[in-house]
Amino acid sequence: MQLKINSNIDNALEVYIIDNNFDVEKIKPSLKKVLEEINYFESDNFKIFYYINESEKIYLVNLGDTKKLLLNDIRHLGFKIAKDLKSKNYSNININYFEVEYFESNIFIPALIEGFLQSNYSFDTYKTKKDTKLDFNINIKLPNNAELNERFLSEVENIVDGINITRELVNTPSIDLYPETLAQKAKEILEPLGIKVTVYNKKEIEDMNMHAFLAVSKGSAKEPKFIKLEYTPVKDKNSELIALVGKGLTYDSGGYAIKKPEGMATMMGDMAGSATVIGTMYALAKNNIQQNVVGLIAACENMISGNAYKNGDIISSMKGTTIEVKNTDAEGRLTLADALYYAATKTEANTIVDLATLTGACVVALGEITTGIVTNNDNVYNKIQEASEKSGEYVWKLPSFKETRDMLKSKIADITNSTGPYGGAITAGLFLEEFVEGKNWAHMDIAGPAYITKPYSYIPYGATGIPVKTLYNFVKDF
Repeated sequence: MQLKINSNIDNALEVYIIDNNFDVEKIKPSLKKVLEEINYFESDNFKIFYYINESEKIYLVNLGDTKKLLLNDIRHLGFKIAKDLKSKNYSNININYFEVEYFESNIFIPALIEGFLQSNYSFDTYKTKKDTKLDFNINIKLPNNAELNERFLSEVENIVDGINITRELVNTPSIDLYPETLAQKAKEILEPLGIKVTVYNKKEIEDMNMHAFLAVSKGSAKEPKFIKLEYTPVKDKNSELIALVGKGLTYDSGGYAIKKPEGMATMMGDMAGSATVIGTMYALAKNNIQQNVVGLIAACENMISGNAYKNGDIISSMKGTTIEVKNTDAEGRLTLADALYYAATKTEANTIVDLATLTGACVVALGEITTGIVTNNDNVYNKIQEASEKSGEYVWKLPSFKETRDMLKSKIADITNSTGPYGGAITAGLFLEEFVEGKNWAHMDIAGPAYITKPYSYIPYGATGIPVKTLYNFVKDF
């Protein structure tokens, strides 16, 4: 997409974005009577009017009553306009924006452009006939009192690119994306941006005593990889370091607690946490955000073989804590346990955020569009919540009590990896807390929003790229 501000594209479609208070005579006096006849200005919701004759092409969008609009409505509007213009085969567009109530231009326009950008993603890698995509050439005309820096637009482009990187990784089936190829992808995507990517092999993982991570990987013929991503633009040794830890199960069969076929079909997406970390770090580096971040991914498959770990096993961990395995399908928390302990003890991070498609229980509790959060620090949660509001992505803090932690106690080991049917999203998060060594920490259970079966708003079927925007804004504003 080519974006310009206050320039002009000849022979382009003139798109006008107005609200109920706008005098349409400023555009074309003869339009006013036509629009009055169709009650164009009496709608509370978006209303589009398409006008064309031999000499001009006008695409009029009325926002209606803007005090009822959320920023996500503007993103959705951009998405809808872009889809509509693609169907009409328009790629050259002049967007004429007039100040509307309740929205500043440097907030409204980036949200609108994000919607345009979001409209162009589709996962067609494996289709012989590719989906139609249109590379828009857009000029934005602003009134004299409106402010918009091109930096805002390039920032949005880079964030959406990070979202689409995440989507592409999550959507790719495990026949092609497994620990080794995930590590290769991380290198290809991030190293050109100056991010240091270190990939540890099985022997090196063994040397780090990551027993829980290794136990999950034993059933697969694919070797596990521990991936470390280091983005350090701030050279001050006293600068804060944030650790982002992403669940990296490139395929989850459930192990000997095997999933049903319909549940297994989308389990290539069980590495959405790791893909989120990669997409977020891409956006941070592209936008030169001045905050040091380390990303950590314990990548493996959870498969069945004669070597696989079993229900009833007792395994150790990098920390030395012993774990009773009541359910081999509660595997993500085992890989994360070692990755979180590494973050807490082998890096200088004081703040740790983990991302994981961890529990079906979280989807039952909060639905497909909301991320559940378990945390030991309200300040970290508040920052994530503020970032989510800015991003138009939804989060909700889950409660935790001493009695809930007690559910993790095992009679034959230090802790158990499964507590039964009740409060599963909470106890899974509290299991992870055991390995953060008191560091400021939040766990984001993205099992619902990371991969969806029913598109909504500007969010597509399959991998969504949620919560790349939230994580990006969390780090940026930290």
